[in-house]
Amino acid sequence: MSGGESTTGGEGRTVGGGSPARRPAEGGRLGWLFDPRLVTVAVGSLVLVAVAGLVQVSFGAYSMTVGQAWRAVLDPAVLFDPRWFLNFLLGEELMRTVTGFQGELPQLARETLIVWNIRLPRVLVGVVVGMNLAVSGAIFQAVTRNELASPFILGVSSGAGLMILLTLVVFGSLSAFLPLIAALGGSVAFLIVYAIAWKNGTSPVRLVLAGVIVGTVFTSLQTGLFFFADDISVVQSAIQWTTGSLTGTDWEQVRMALPWTVVAVVLSLAGSRQLNLLLLGEQTAKSLGMSIERVRFALSGVAVLAAAASIAVAGIVSFVGLIVPHVVRNLVGSDYKRVIVGCLFVGPALMVGADVGARLGMSVLTGADSQIPVGIVTGLVGGPYFLYLMRRQQNMGDL
Repeated sequence: MSGGESTTGGEGRTVGGGSPARRPAEGGRLGWLFDPRLVTVAVGSLVLVAVAGLVQVSFGAYSMTVGQAWRAVLDPAVLFDPRWFLNFLLGEELMRTVTGFQGELPQLARETLIVWNIRLPRVLVGVVVGMNLAVSGAIFQAVTRNELASPFILGVSSGAGLMILLTLVVFGSLSAFLPLIAALGGSVAFLIVYAIAWKNGTSPVRLVLAGVIVGTVFTSLQTGLFFFADDISVVQSAIQWTTGSLTGTDWEQVRMALPWTVVAVVLSLAGSRQLNLLLLGEQTAKSLGMSIERVRFALSGVAVLAAAASIAVAGIVSFVGLIVPHVVRNLVGSDYKRVIVGCLFVGPALMVGADVGARLGMSVLTGADSQIPVGIVTGLVGGPYFLYLMRRQQNMGDL
């Protein structure tokens, strides 16, 4: 792999090259946050998110210029009025409970209402989904010591997707619990993969092959569920959902995914030391007092939760969890504190940028006012990159 020889097996070897060195943080316990490489990655990603987000909120049935969209996003009537801001973030009922406000909210400009009510939530959902998938992929790659691991490859996405599709088609009344339902499906899928791969321990090859098998079976079951849907609109929605899409997302999806995202990010940062130790090899980790299986399953649970939160609001978006951790390791090194933080910036940049391509690609190519699911764009980018990773492997046994 680029950025140093990539290794995925053997004692003391790491994912992505280099050692996850347990170096003292420069400038104090949080000095590593100011690593020039990490700062550059964060700033560059934020610029990409800002530019792609402005393009995203500028297009729609109601046309406006980039300048108008920018002014709408930064409208002081929203940013400096906690009632409006909390109304969008928490919902009107909870806003009134928190603030005690019972009157009518002040009027907003039409452009501001369109941007904040309709267009900006799509960007924010893209940010949250990018964070979750990137962090989930990074954790899975450390837990399995396999650069090719991701929620999609290991069958977690398919398991979570099957449970959500079952909820949408059969148990629609449970839609409020989609993140938990998705987490359950993803957890079951990963346990099945782990059980299939277990033979006096696991190996990267067996984990990947088991993930492909479980993912294929669960995807077939998803397709079979379409035949039980009586409403054609449910089928169309489900098909769009299984390819991954941010179309029609609003503040409800932001509120649904955000709490679980915060939990997953905090736990992943708290577990960064354990992730570094896992990359040193099982014998080294055991000699340092780590309970390997307990830590592995706990961290896998965090990865499943992160993936499930994204799947619950955007469907199955492929390859983001594979691409982003690898790119981040090449840019900031293999220390998982930096990797996790880097994923929190690069993941949203890729996701929001891909969504702009999904929304505008068809318009540019055909002139039609239509858009494709974002999962198709990430698949078109991620498929060749996945092939590149496989071709770069010096030993297929290290997959």
